[in-house]
Amino acid sequence: MSKLNLSLAMGDYDRTRPLLDGKVPIDGVNPVFLTLDPEEIFFRAFRHAEFDVCELSLSSFTVKTARGECPYVGVPVFLSRAFRHTAIYVRTDRGIRDPADLRGRRVGVPEYQLTACVWVRAMLEEDHGVRPSELQWVRGGEEQPGRLEKINLALPADIRLESAADGATLNGMLATGEIDALIAPRPPSCWTQGHAQVGRLFTDPIRAASDYYRRTGIFPIMHLLGVRRELVQAHPWLPAALQKAFERAKAMAMTSLAEIAASAVTLPFAQETMQAMQALMGEDYWSYGVARNAATLDTFLAHHHAQGLSPRRVRLEELLHPSTFEVHRV
Repeated sequence: MSKLNLSLAMGDYDRTRPLLDGKVPIDGVNPVFLTLDPEEIFFRAFRHAEFDVCELSLSSFTVKTARGECPYVGVPVFLSRAFRHTAIYVRTDRGIRDPADLRGRRVGVPEYQLTACVWVRAMLEEDHGVRPSELQWVRGGEEQPGRLEKINLALPADIRLESAADGATLNGMLATGEIDALIAPRPPSCWTQGHAQVGRLFTDPIRAASDYYRRTGIFPIMHLLGVRRELVQAHPWLPAALQKAFERAKAMAMTSLAEIAASAVTLPFAQETMQAMQALMGEDYWSYGVARNAATLDTFLAHHHAQGLSPRRVRLEELLHPSTFEVHRV
C-alpha cells in the first residue's frame, strides 16, 4: 500500500520536533509539514479547510461541530495547554485588584470565542462570581488593527460586545486607557515593554494556577489535532496512526526535558520545574488521550455552551473519532 501524502500544519514545539525532524514516523503517511503560528493555521483551516491534518482551536472546533459544519474530525492530541491566569492584563491605575473589580469594565479580547477567553470567563464565573454579562467586551486586533472573528457568532442578548475603532489595536487602547483590561493568550507589547500602568491581574499567576489545579484537577486544553473528515472516511485507520505518532513524539520530548547532565532547553532549573509540575499534576502532566482528559473537555463544553458560543451542548463523542477512545495494550 502506498503511503498518503498529507499536509500537516502545526506549531514547532518540543513535543512536535521529533515528527518534524523525522525521528518519529507516522504509519502510512508521507507528511508535508507546515510550521505556522496558531492564528494563521486556525484562520486558514476554518475559513478554507486548507490542511489535511492540523492543529486546531478547541473553541472554534466546538463552534463548528455544534453547527454540524466542521470539516475536521478531532484526535485527542492536545498540542497546546495553558493555565490562563497569565492572560489577564489590567490598568493598574483603575483600582482593579481582584477579579470582582472587573465588573462594569471595558475588557478587550482578540476574538470573543478564543479558547483562552472561554477558559478565563469560566474561571472568573466559577471562582469569583463574575459573569460575562457584567463586562463590556471590546473585540479587535491585539497588535494589528482589523482582526475579525474567524467564525460568525450569535451571542446571548445580555452580552455587550463592540468592535474596536478602525485603525485601533487593543494593545494601544490598553496603553492609553481606552480599555481597562485585556484577556489574550499573547502578552500585549505595552506590558512586555514595561508600561507603568499595565500589569497582570494575578500578580503571582503560578500560585493562582496551582491553587486552581488543586481544587479542580483541570489543566486547560487550548488546541487539539484535526483531520479532514473525508480523509477519515476514506482511511479510518488514520486518526489512531496520528495519535500513536504524536504520543511517541511527546514521550521523546519529555525524556529530553528530564535530562540533567546537559539541559535540552535554554532555561535554568528546567528539570526542577518539571519535577515540581509532576509533583503537582502527576508524571504525565501534559497528557493526550480521552480517559485522562474527559473531565476537562466536559467542563469546557459545558462553559462553551453556557457562554452562548455553541448553540447546543456538544457531547465529547462528537468531538473525537471513535477509534481514539481506546488504545491497545500489550
